[in-house]
Amino acid sequence: MPDKPTLTLVTQAHDYFRELVRDALGNQKVAPQPETEFYLVNLMNQFMISDRLYARSSEGLVKDEPLALLVKEALEEPEPHAQSLLFRRIGDVSLYTAGFFQDSLNRKWVDVDYYIDMGGTAYLRVANRAEEEVLKGLYKELSEKFGAFVDVFAEVSDKTTQKTEVDLLRMYELWIRTRSERAAKALHEAGILPNDNLKKDWQ
Repeated sequence: MPDKPTLTLVTQAHDYFRELVRDALGNQKVAPQPETEFYLVNLMNQFMISDRLYARSSEGLVKDEPLALLVKEALEEPEPHAQSLLFRRIGDVSLYTAGFFQDSLNRKWVDVDYYIDMGGTAYLRVANRAEEEVLKGLYKELSEKFGAFVDVFAEVSDKTTQKTEVDLLRMYELWIRTRSERAAKALHEAGILPNDNLKKDWQ
């Protein structure tokens, strides 16, 4: 008889995500500055309610805007502070989406690499406009290590959701395209050993 799934009761979400993020950072061998680690934990805690990923209209209705339209809106915003806020949101949404929803992105025309490029560029724009050195360093690190932080978020997603054989297949497809170290590790733990020659066979 299969084991029954366990239910984890989380009373302090911020502390819960901080532990998950720190474990994932260690596993992915990423050592961000304290301000960046706090930002990652806070972002994960903020987006725990999924509709916070989306903007809202003046009537309070959810607007599911494509990333390209958000970028267009940011580029056309004349007020510098408002523009920085828009680019920060693009970075935040890109990071969370690329990390937590890799499986669904693998089945779309717009893949993980697109979100990594857009998010990294958005954070760099925020860094270039920041006046305080602490904020400048924070967003610069988010930009430069965006791909690594996506893997950190993806590992947290792995630990908080159940994986099936279909998920492993999608993980393999992700590894084929991106050579993600996290994907390679997951495949190795599942008994599937990535082979560089396989990518050539698929091209």
